[in-house]
Amino acid sequence: MTAPASRLAGVTVIIPCIDEEDAIGPAVTDILAQGVDEVIVVDGMSRDRTAERAAAAGARVVREARRGYGRALMTGVEALRPHCDLVVFIDGDGSDIPEMIPAVVAPLREAKADFVLGTRLSGPREPGSLSFTQILAGHIAGTLIRLTYGVRFTDMSPFRAIKRETLAPLGMREGGFGWNLEMQMRAAAAGLRCVEVPVGQRHRRGGVSKVSGNLLVSVKVAWVLAKTFIRLAVGLRRERYANCR
Repeated sequence: MTAPASRLAGVTVIIPCIDEEDAIGPAVTDILAQGVDEVIVVDGMSRDRTAERAAAAGARVVREARRGYGRALMTGVEALRPHCDLVVFIDGDGSDIPEMIPAVVAPLREAKADFVLGTRLSGPREPGSLSFTQILAGHIAGTLIRLTYGVRFTDMSPFRAIKRETLAPLGMREGGFGWNLEMQMRAAAAGLRCVEVPVGQRHRRGGVSKVSGNLLVSVKVAWVLAKTFIRLAVGLRRERYANCR
């Protein structure tokens, strides 16, 4: 008997992960239940059983010894198989809601968008699941992008989707937490059709946040993002000028 076609054929989900053994297994299981082709978990050399539990749940695990959120995502992109058409990025701590994946990829599959950002500010959100710092960072980034490129974002959520053929020309380079901001800036600067989809947010399902639960780290991340925005804005202007010559 022929196996039924995947409901989300051609869709691969990439999860960067470090020390999330409690959440990663259920996250992978719930993501695969949406009918995606594959889940790639990029394990940043976890000291617990994250990689083991991800593989047991059905993910393909790729190791990345170098530190950096963006670097892990780029490693995941490099590991994509030829049949992948759409890429979804999502966190592995259980805070993102896998059941929202069909809604996030729908504008791409229907040719209504080139880049889709899942906004956590709308949709089913558990009280207290987003810190003030996360909400503020999303608003600030969204305001700066709107003023600079005329594209409106309300969040800087890790939950996002893009066509594979669209991702490569963006020229993503950020190896750290600036990856998400860089993608939104590059998508806006490139004139891509950018759409936000409500995805809500849950409390993480285990482990400790590397960012939002620590005020000192949150301040550091905010500073890195501010520097990243200025540096990228200048760099993108230079790239645009060079291409017009």
